[in-house]
Amino acid sequence: MDQPDAPKPPAAPPAPATEPATPAAPAPAAAKPSAATKPEAKAPAAKPEPKAPPAPPGPPDPPPPADAVRPAFVTAFEAAFPGIGQLSYWVGDWTVIVPVDRLIEVARWFRDTPETAFDYCSDLTAVDWPTRAPQRFDVVYCLYSVPHRRRVRLKVRVADEEPVPSVTGLWPATNWYEREVFDMFGIRFTGHPDLRRILMPEEWQGHPQRKDYPLEGPGELLLEDPQEWLKLRNAAREAEFE
Repeated sequence: MDQPDAPKPPAAPPAPATEPATPAAPAPAAAKPSAATKPEAKAPAAKPEPKAPPAPPGPPDPPPPADAVRPAFVTAFEAAFPGIGQLSYWVGDWTVIVPVDRLIEVARWFRDTPETAFDYCSDLTAVDWPTRAPQRFDVVYCLYSVPHRRRVRLKVRVADEEPVPSVTGLWPATNWYEREVFDMFGIRFTGHPDLRRILMPEEWQGHPQRKDYPLEGPGELLLEDPQEWLKLRNAAREAEFE
C-alpha cells in the first residue's frame, strides 16, 4: 500500500522588495550677487578743520571819485601842501593822510587857516593792522569846524614803537584821548604833559586793543616777557587751523 507523500515544508515568504536608493541631493549652488545689491556705504570722511581767514592787510582808503566836488578846505589843503598828503573819500567823509613828521604842521594849518578853522578835535583813536608792515597803526584825528560846521579826518600811519607828536598844544581836549590810545595800543605821544595809563592799572602788562593781544587776558607768563608770550600764544592758535 502506497504511503502518502510527506508534507512539504511551507515556502519561505517572499523577500520584501528593496526600495530604490534615494539619490543624494545636489549641493546648493553658490548664490549669485544680485544686481540690485548695493555695496555697504562707507562712513563719511572727517571734514578738515576750517582755516582761519587771512587777516586784512589794511583799510583801502579809496580815493575820491572823479565826479566828487571838492570842498573849499580840501582845495586849500592841496594848494598849501602839494604832493604831501593822500586824499580819501568814503560815504561823504573826507580823510587826509599825511606823514607823521608833518602832523603838527598840517594840524596847525587846519586849525588856524580861516578857510578851514577846524578848532575842535572831537575824537582821537587808533586802528591796528598787524599784517600791514611796517606801519601797522593808523592814528586818526576827527576834526570839526564850529564856524563852518563841517568835519574832516586827519590820519597818520606809524610803525610799532614809533612815536607820534602830541597835539595837546593845539587841542587840549586830546590829553585824555592820547592817554587812552597809549593805554590800549601802546602808541607813545612825544610832548604829552602826562602820558600814563587811563583805563588799565599802571602795572598791567600789554595793550588790550592790539590785534595780537590774547582774548583770555595776559596770564601769568605774560608778566615775564609780554612779546615772547604773545608770539608763542599766536603760533599755537595758528597751528590749530592747519
